[in-house]
Amino acid sequence: MINYDPFWQTLKNKNVTTYALINKFNISNGTLYRMRKGLPITTNTIDQFCKILNCSVEDIILYIDDSNFLL
Repeated sequence: MINYDPFWQTLKNKNVTTYALINKFNISNGTLYRMRKGLPITTNTIDQFCKILNCSVEDIILYIDDSNFLL
């Protein structure tokens, strides 16, 4: 399962608001909504966030192995 908690912390650490993402960097509100709900986003979007925030993929997403929950 992909978790976006690192993204929200990175935004806070870099002092970037969701308002700036939407209005300055043209990130769609729908993308941020999907992330809030834990839904998938494209690797292109992850790439855009890495460029905007000058960070690595690990600062955007976290993989959590949830296979034990499926048993």
